[in-house]
Amino acid sequence: MGGGVNTAVMFSSATDEWETPLEVFEQYRREFDLCVDVAASRENRKCLDYFGLDNHIESRRDGLTADWSQFGSLSRCWMNPPYSRGLQGKFIAKAAEERRRGVLTVALLPARTDTKAFHAHIWDASKHTTREGVEIRFLPGRLKFGGATNSAPFPSMVVVFRPWRPS
Repeated sequence: MGGGVNTAVMFSSATDEWETPLEVFEQYRREFDLCVDVAASRENRKCLDYFGLDNHIESRRDGLTADWSQFGSLSRCWMNPPYSRGLQGKFIAKAAEERRRGVLTVALLPARTDTKAFHAHIWDASKHTTREGVEIRFLPGRLKFGGATNSAPFPSMVVVFRPWRPS
């Protein structure tokens, strides 16, 4: 089949890094004044400050164990997490946890509403709505990630984890 989508690469563990399309990031950077990329590398980061294995600051090498609130009022994060099994769910859980520390996270995710992470941290099935402080924005069409020849074989969504405010 010629001209089709190469799903073998997108669903394999050949790479976890699918660079965010710049126009998608810029839309949310402007809206939320994003300052930190929490799942990046020096090469594909979208913000000057980032968490990634190649960060020269040791405490910023692992976005899953680092405290995202360390930037204080600048803890407004962008997250396009690794797409491999397990890691994506861990980053979603981390974003939900960090909102309790006052961190805003805007996450670009596959629109997979059947996952455990979606139901545990984004959607409240008992109320038929998003969890408190969480907003979902479904993106039209299929994104073409940086460096990819074809569009992704799945739809995408942006999930906003707003800082938790005690009532």
